[in-house]
Amino acid sequence: MTLRTSRRAALASLAMAMAAPAIHAEPFNTVLVTASRAPQPLADVISDSVTIGAAQIAESGAGSIVDLLQRQRGIEVARNGGPGTSSSVFIRGANSNQNIVLVDGVRIGSSTTGAANWSAIPLTAIDRIEIVYGPLSSLYGADAVGGVIQIFTKTGKGAPALTAFAGYGSDSTREFDASVSGATGGERSLSYAISAGTEKSDGFSATRPRSSLYNADRDGYDKTNVAAQLRLQVASGVEVGALFLHSKLDSQYDSGASAYDVRSEAQMANVAVFGKARLAPSWTSMMQYSQTRDKGVNYSSAAASGYSRIDTTQNSLSWQNDVLIGADVLQLLYEHREEEVSTNGADALNRDRSTNSFAASYNARRGKQLFNAGVRRDRSGYGDKNTGSAGYGYSFSPVMRATASYGNSFRAPTYNELYYPSYGNPANRPEQGRNVETGVRYDDGVNALGISYYRNRLTDLLVNTNPCPYGVSGYQFGCAYNVNRAQLQGVTISGATRLAGIDLGASVDLQDARDKTSDKRLARRAKKHGSVNAAYVFGAIKAGAELTLSGDRFDDAANRNRLAGYGLVNLYATYAFARDWSMLVRWNNVGDKQYDLARNYATAGSKVFAGIRYGYK
Repeated sequence: MTLRTSRRAALASLAMAMAAPAIHAEPFNTVLVTASRAPQPLADVISDSVTIGAAQIAESGAGSIVDLLQRQRGIEVARNGGPGTSSSVFIRGANSNQNIVLVDGVRIGSSTTGAANWSAIPLTAIDRIEIVYGPLSSLYGADAVGGVIQIFTKTGKGAPALTAFAGYGSDSTREFDASVSGATGGERSLSYAISAGTEKSDGFSATRPRSSLYNADRDGYDKTNVAAQLRLQVASGVEVGALFLHSKLDSQYDSGASAYDVRSEAQMANVAVFGKARLAPSWTSMMQYSQTRDKGVNYSSAAASGYSRIDTTQNSLSWQNDVLIGADVLQLLYEHREEEVSTNGADALNRDRSTNSFAASYNARRGKQLFNAGVRRDRSGYGDKNTGSAGYGYSFSPVMRATASYGNSFRAPTYNELYYPSYGNPANRPEQGRNVETGVRYDDGVNALGISYYRNRLTDLLVNTNPCPYGVSGYQFGCAYNVNRAQLQGVTISGATRLAGIDLGASVDLQDARDKTSDKRLARRAKKHGSVNAAYVFGAIKAGAELTLSGDRFDDAANRNRLAGYGLVNLYATYAFARDWSMLVRWNNVGDKQYDLARNYATAGSKVFAGIRYGYK
């Protein structure tokens, strides 16, 4: 599908979105942080975005954050088995390592793969999620090609409150989490939130019988996490605080008919301290130091050498200054990030690199018009990169707005692409992207409709090429090299309405994610995918249904191995049976659909999950 897509298909999709228009459309009074690195009313945000709130997460009954993201517009996922196994998240067709993942403003991920370990992120610790689509390199630097996903953990406010949840479901899935939060009053107020959780499941076989790795045993997982936030108002306009998140995941996977318990361990640990002060009526300054660790160990045999370990440590220092110029905001930013990799095998990966960045952005409103612009310079061992962006919005009325934007971006070569033995090439350059997009949004508080068109052209795409290009020798099986071009092009239509007391929502993505060098579709990206949602409240009961749809995809770059399209139906209900007490029942994949997110890897069939929650809303 080039996006000379047939007019008939586009009109049919638009009709679908208006008729069953995304149930979770955000009202214009929503505040978004990720689009500008500071709290900003949605009405002033030009970038296309989605917010997943605490209520949606609580009702989702999702086994992982990947399950939750799979239901969002512009998002596709791939996974090598159940919730505890390796996963990828694609934003508008961009690969997992072409997107940034933040937890409370702290970047997470592996420097060897360039991607976040999605399976290790604890859903039970999350308060809300913001997804901002499009290139944000001028704000966040390397890797913000397709978009940015920011996860916010629970925060404290109001009177002391206790929340707790316990649930049980198919595959002996057990979940328990609890949190305590609150805030003291007065000039020197303290807010706090501490949460802990555990998830266990016996799981199902990670691979299908046709796979050479197939083992009929169940591949379960065990995940534990603890998170905390402390914020102290030292004086008027002065705040200090600390953030902490630790998650450990033990999961099983298949590696053939072996009696040995083949498994992996993953740990994610974030810690940050910050200070924020209003230095003048129009000047707010914030400094933050953070450290994040991504640790992975795979155990493949009982032999002493039968394991592999890869650790990534990132230390970051940021200094952000927001200056009000009338109603406009000028933001000046300095960031320093150090990455260090340690392994027990490939010594060539045991090294570090640092990046120094300077950025400036400007956000303005003039009556019905919105403007933003940003520039950034990143200096690192992979080379110096300059990025910029500009956006414009015009409000035809208080409920209808059109936007247009341009931005360039880049993805830094991973440690594997630079240094992995017999694969990496130290001469590899960053990938580069140039994106243009336009959009229209209508939202009157009851009915919402949004349409976005984007075209993101990527050059110097890093792929495994065999044989290596002329002049690059010593690679028997090919190497990573900047040889390809790609184009991510598409239309997203979404909307929401209420009909006869039923909240209805839908979204559809028509996209063409294509390697322009080979003229093949990028692996595991569908031309069409979307969702339909419905929810009805009667008394203390809320019942809902979800339909997730995806067209066919290819599992390989050569487009030889086709993955069929699929449709999944989920049902859920919540019942507030007493003050502060509620019950959740969820039935996922009602039709027991057998489908593939990755070739030869199994996906969850029909699963039921139920739980009881205590706590304040």
